[in-house]
Amino acid sequence: MSIPTRFVLPQAELPTHWYNVLADVPEPMPPPLHPGTRQPIQPADMAAIFPENLVAQEMTTDRWVEIPEPVREIYALWRPTPLLRAVRLERALQTPAHIYYKYEGDNPCGSHKPNTAVAQAYYNKLAGTKRLATETDAGQWGSSLSMACRLFGLDCRVYMVKVSYHQKPYRRLLMHTWGAVVHSSPSHYTEYGKKLLAENPDNPGSLGIAISEAIEDTLKHPGTKYALGSVLNHVCLHQTVIGQEVIKQMMLAGEEPDVVIGCAGGGSNFAGIAFPFVRGKLLDQKKTRIVAVEPAVCATTAWRRPSVTCANSA
Repeated sequence: MSIPTRFVLPQAELPTHWYNVLADVPEPMPPPLHPGTRQPIQPADMAAIFPENLVAQEMTTDRWVEIPEPVREIYALWRPTPLLRAVRLERALQTPAHIYYKYEGDNPCGSHKPNTAVAQAYYNKLAGTKRLATETDAGQWGSSLSMACRLFGLDCRVYMVKVSYHQKPYRRLLMHTWGAVVHSSPSHYTEYGKKLLAENPDNPGSLGIAISEAIEDTLKHPGTKYALGSVLNHVCLHQTVIGQEVIKQMMLAGEEPDVVIGCAGGGSNFAGIAFPFVRGKLLDQKKTRIVAVEPAVCATTAWRRPSVTCANSA
């Protein structure tokens, strides 16, 4: 008898709210610090680069944030996404474990990033933003925001890390197809980029440089706001549709996970699958083990360990 390997929810099961883990943590998280003053950042500080409605989401302690209907309509183009059981991998590993994975590539951009890109573009449109500036490395975030801007009629400017700009032309093609302007970073379009190129014309770029250029672009162009694809609370919030779907799909599979594993870089992928399960641990004393996995060559959560060699700990 064949083993069921695909668990799909009907569109009626698409989540109606995002889950905010800040409502359930035992004590408030330390506030982010202003890079200039090193004091806790205030909403007014963020309003220079983000619209007020997203700043409000960043600061909210509400447990559930309603997903606007226009965002849900776009989500429904590819969500709910399937949960799959990796039976052949189980056999190859000769493990008694049942291994499931959530497939987030079933959308035009091929990643989980549109979950927040669509939401950010929508809220910027409501706020009267005309243009979004952002950075991208491999191009998944840049292509996702480009698509979202196209859907909501916003101009999009993307600063793409130079090495990726040349190594990943198909990602650039996606961004161009959706109407975005893509610059190789460091670029000649910002003062910071020009400064770096004057010092080293062969500067390969970095994500930090691209972020700096995107923020400079934002501050210099009226009607422009900045969009970020990871790290911030409102970004992680938007991704929790992933884990909410997984909880229902595991019920379809007739199992409850012992371990939930997510990749951790800027945190949006990990938050998306893990935070709804964190809620179960915090409120219902679930015993689920939650594991964040990151590359040892550039660790961000474990870089202080002596056994880890970190290429960029800054």
